[in-house]
Amino acid sequence: MKTVAEILRAKPQAAVYSVTPSTSVLDAIKLMAEKGIGALVVLDDKGRLAGIVSERDYARKVALLERSAFSAMISEIMTADVITVGLRDTSQHCMQLMTDRHLRHLPVIAEGELIGLLSIGDLVKHTIAEQASLIQQLEQYIRGE
Repeated sequence: MKTVAEILRAKPQAAVYSVTPSTSVLDAIKLMAEKGIGALVVLDDKGRLAGIVSERDYARKVALLERSAFSAMISEIMTADVITVGLRDTSQHCMQLMTDRHLRHLPVIAEGELIGLLSIGDLVKHTIAEQASLIQQLEQYIRGE
């Protein structure tokens, strides 16, 4: 079972995009669209994790409530109680958290600092590769190689 550290090292694009609580919702949505991502971490003025905002937050807290993306701030729609993982956590632990809590993104924290962001896609990709490797090893074992 691989750790979060190993999964982060294997990511082709490790950039973590962020906004501040005072960023407009419109600017955040534009950034997500430009980068082709589904969530942004929210950092306070000291660079610490203050929350996370996703396309789901936009859909549920702005669009459905008929608020204006032009005037609403990230602080109004972000999830402030963020569930995080550490470098030593396993992929299985992350998948369980995401499944149980209905999450699509997990910020990775090490020594109090944000160092990465795992998506459900990252974990699914890792799981598929791990299972393919195991199948190949079992086939070789069966053939006596």
